[in-house]
Formats: sequence, C-alpha cells, structure tokens
Amino acid sequence: MQFTSSLAATMRRTVPALALSAIILSNSSYANVDELKLPALGESSSSMFSAEFEHQLGRAWLRVFRSQVPTVDDPLLYDYLEDLTYRLVTHSELQDRRVELVVVDNPTINAFAVPGGVIGVHNGLLLWAQTEDELATVLAHEIAHLSQRHFSRGVEFQKRQQPLALAAMLASLVIMATAGGDAGLAALSATQAAAQDSALRYSRGNEQEADRVGMQTMVRAGLDPHAAPSMFERMLQASRYSNASNIPEFLLTHPLSESRISDTRNRARQYPKTIRAASLDYQLMRARAVTQLADTPEEAVQKFHGELDGTPRSREAATYGLVLALTAAGRPGEASRYLDKIWSASPDRIEYIIADAEIDLASNRPAEAAEKLRKHLKVTPGNHPLTMTYARALLQSQQSHIAEEVLLAQSKRYPNDPGLWYLLAEVQGLSGNIAGLHRSRAEFFILNGVLDAAQTQLNYALKLTRDDYVRTSLIKERLRDIERMREQMEDF
Repeated sequence: MQFTSSLAATMRRTVPALALSAIILSNSSYANVDELKLPALGESSSSMFSAEFEHQLGRAWLRVFRSQVPTVDDPLLYDYLEDLTYRLVTHSELQDRRVELVVVDNPTINAFAVPGGVIGVHNGLLLWAQTEDELATVLAHEIAHLSQRHFSRGVEFQKRQQPLALAAMLASLVIMATAGGDAGLAALSATQAAAQDSALRYSRGNEQEADRVGMQTMVRAGLDPHAAPSMFERMLQASRYSNASNIPEFLLTHPLSESRISDTRNRARQYPKTIRAASLDYQLMRARAVTQLADTPEEAVQKFHGELDGTPRSREAATYGLVLALTAAGRPGEASRYLDKIWSASPDRIEYIIADAEIDLASNRPAEAAEKLRKHLKVTPGNHPLTMTYARALLQSQQSHIAEEVLLAQSKRYPNDPGLWYLLAEVQGLSGNIAGLHRSRAEFFILNGVLDAAQTQLNYALKLTRDDYVRTSLIKERLRDIERMREQMEDF
C-alpha cells in the first residue's frame, strides 16, 4: 500500500510539470530549436533522423507517456496484440523491427505510432473493430507511418517552414489519452502553423501512402484488405452523429473523407476478397476489453447477459465475458458454471485455463490454482500470462519465496513489463528480500518514467548491499543508466 501511495504522489508531481512544458512549448511557436536540447539527428542521405535516434526517442517518450497515462496490465490482451502486431510487422516494409507496444486504458477509438517503433492501442479500439481484420487495418496503417518514416519526413519539411516544437507535439498524445480529444487537438494545433503538417496530423499524402502501404501489409499477412474501407467508413459514419468531443480520436489525428474511403475501397478491389473464419481469439480479447472498460463488474454482467439473450457475434466469447464479469463481481460459483459450458470444447485454451485459476483465487483456493497452473506451465514453460497468474496464486497461497524465483526468471524474458516488476517487489517484500524489493521498485519506476523515485529506490538498495561487490556494481551501473535516461527525457 505504501508503494502504491508513493507512486501516486510522485505521479501527481510529474503530471503538472509535463502539462506546463506542453503549454510553454505550444505557445512558443517561434522557439529556437536549440533550446529544446534535441540530440543530433545524425547523418543520412535523406537528412532524416537516424534509425537509432528514433529508437532512443521512442523509448524516452514511452517512459514519459507511461508516467502520465493509465495503461492496461493484462498479459493475455498484451500477448494477443503483440502477436498480431508482429505478424503485421514481419510482412511490412519496416526495417527497424524493435517494436514496443503500449495498451492504453481508455474507451476512445484510437491507435498511434511514435518514431522509434512505439505503437499505442487504446483498449476502446477493440470495442469498435468488429473483427480481427478491422483491428489489423488500424495497426497496419500505424506500422506504415513508421516504415515510411513520416515523422522524420514531416520534421524535415517543418524545418524549412517553422521551428520544431517536438515536446509539445508528443505531449499532445498524452492529453488525448487523458483529457480527451478536444484538449489534445487544441494542444496539437497550437504547435503547428498548418495542422496537417504536424508529426501527428499527417499530411494528406502521408495518409494516402499509409493507407496503400498498410493494405499491402495486410495482403502479405493473409488478412482481408476489404476490412480497411469497412473500418474507415464506420468511423466516418459515427463521427457524423457525434459532437466535437465524441469524434473518434483516430479521426482527429488521421482525418478521413469520402474520397479517401473511396480510394481505399477501389484499392481493395485490386485484391481478391479473403474469406476468413471469425477469429475466436479476437472475440475473446474484445470480451476482456468490455470487462475492463465497464464502470462496474455488475454492469459488465448485465451487458453479457444481454448479448446472450440476443444474437452475439460469438456466443462463446460472450459467455467467456460473462465468466470474467461474474468473477470480478465476486460470484465465482456462477462463473464456474458458465465456464463449464465452453471449456470442454477447448480444454487447452489458455484463456479458459486462466479463467479457471481466477475463479479458484476468487474462491480462496490459491494452492489449488497454483498447482493447476504449474502443470500447464510444464507444457508451455515461460508462457507470460500463465506465469503471471501462477505467481499471483503462489503469493496468495503464502509461497512468496517460490513466487520470487518464478518472477525473477520471468523478468529476464520480459524486462519491459511494469506489472511484473510491481508484483515482484510485493513478493520480495513478503519473502524478506528488501534489497531486491528496492531494485524491483526502481525498475517499475524507470519503465513509468518516474526517475527520481527510481534513483531513491536504488540508493536504498545500495546501502543494503555494501558488502556485495557484484550487486553493488550492478546498482551503480543502473544509477548511471538513470542519469542517461534523465538527459533523454529532458527533451520532453
């Protein structure tokens, strides 16, 4: 509890700082570029940012972004989105494939790409995209912006037209993900002389290029290109019946028009229509998003009951959603009965295995959940969603030492998962590894861009490891890393 309170207090201090910097930069349209302390762009034949600079920029920005915006700690959803993203990336023109995903806990319809391979997805987008192909359309479009390096090209154009306010441009995405579209759009517009030429509001030519390249990626990945005009058309129709504050965030930064949708439809006709069976994987993830975004678990229970009373796109997925909602609502007995209706047909499906374990945890049977998960991990060792659920079951069954071993091994496979480090710190506190607790807290704070708190935690750990040369050296090196990260984040 103290850890959580400390994080909240630290973030309350950092939010106004970023907001103030965004206001200052957005109002200083004639600021000197040198004052932004941007690193050198590097040499290239096209005079664009170097790929390595973009990578560093993206990771620094991601730390800032996480410190301002609520993200989703759901290994199952993250794994699904990461797999789909990498499927598209491997069939794309993206040269630097060091892609990192961030899932934003926000009901709005939005996805975005930041130079350096950061791709963001609002979980609300899953409620809007009816099929996996429609979701892939948006992801492929964002990957195309990265592969065509539209950010660098846009900056190169702006250097000839006006000074660069990079921090305010990137900060506007934070505002869009928290305050909403109007505020974000205002912050975005304030940084540009011509709105369509900013790093986020791409030019018409860039949007058309991203549509074309993204569709080619879809085709090469074996997905249906005809999903693109369907998705865009639904977005445009929704915007016509919305006031300005409810326009999909994606449209604010990627303006659509009838002619653009028509171009997309004509382009899709060049390819044979791919008939694909509805993806149960995707529908199950949509059910998870519905549960996450419901105001209360009981609201989600009523929603899924309503779907099952009608004709849902996937009855199995609606039943799974009801299982999740009932478990969250403290009704594990009912959840178990509904899970039985769908589990027998797919006994090895990971979503159902974890749902069963969650029911055990909600029923105060953590040792039983841990034993079941341990057996499944023998079949799929290292599986991240299973491992994280297993660690929570071990923790709840007062086996913190074993949970620590499990999470330490997993941290080597998934070092960029903030939720893992948060849970590991809790486990280490209970197992008596106080130096380890401080180091894990530091990693959590680093990933969330709260570098002062991370430095404090490492200094605490340093005092406890003075007699251990190896651990002391590692901690000192991490402190030097923090100084380098702080210099990068000063650009924002």
